[in-house]
Amino acid sequence: MSLIDHIHRCQNADMGKFLPWQIDAQRVGWIRRDVAERLAGYPTVFSVDDESVRLKAHLAGFNHRSAAVGDVTRDLYESGIFTGWRGEWFPVLPRFGDAPLLRLERSAVPVFGVHGFGVHMNGYVRDGERIRLWVGKRAENRPIEPGKLDHLVAGGIPLGLDVGECLIKEGEEEASIPAALMARARPVGAIRYRMEHQGWLRNDTMFVYDLELPADFTPRNNDGEIASFRLMELGEVREILVRGQDFKFNVALVLIDFLIRHGAIAPDEPDYSDLALGLWRA
Repeated sequence: MSLIDHIHRCQNADMGKFLPWQIDAQRVGWIRRDVAERLAGYPTVFSVDDESVRLKAHLAGFNHRSAAVGDVTRDLYESGIFTGWRGEWFPVLPRFGDAPLLRLERSAVPVFGVHGFGVHMNGYVRDGERIRLWVGKRAENRPIEPGKLDHLVAGGIPLGLDVGECLIKEGEEEASIPAALMARARPVGAIRYRMEHQGWLRNDTMFVYDLELPADFTPRNNDGEIASFRLMELGEVREILVRGQDFKFNVALVLIDFLIRHGAIAPDEPDYSDLALGLWRA
């Protein structure tokens, strides 16, 4: 496996399988065609044709939309259309920074192809010119990519939190990093991908941060999502990426970005430009 294969894996969506989901003529998601047919059975909530799925215009306002779509979402879940109800709300919005149009159960975000936003933080230790990365191993009970390697800190941004608040929350939950230390994390960009995963559309943007940690800091997980941590040399991280899919799919993208920015992937390598440009593909 090559590094570019990780890019291709996360940019694999065949959008012909999906219909745009619109609210007030604004596209807010993408719905698989067979699920769109199912949504046609809720004519007071959705209008469905061969071109799009539209929320009914009479459902105006955050609360009315959230209640109506929430009822349908619960029906889909109880009918076995999707699994893993989380009891956590994510915003539905046309673009980041807009006021949310409604709220949606987290596990249904890929079902509706809603643009999801999350934070991913590279936690590293520097020793002169040498850089080592903290790498987590996901617990075996995780609903997505159980047992795979992960970042020190990462998580989706739920309704009601901004990027910085989410980062601090995840730092405490996932690695026991105090808020004062998390405040040193620096934003270094964002990565966008759209992929089919577990039969659904992952339509995501990750806000990427770097945090240089003290040499004597040892992470400790608090929420049960990470089973263990290990401090790895950049060369080892790269070897694992080239070896296969040991890292969670989107984590691989953030690591490639980190390796590029810290010179562990050089500009004279054959796939360099494709790697760098592939991270930003819409």
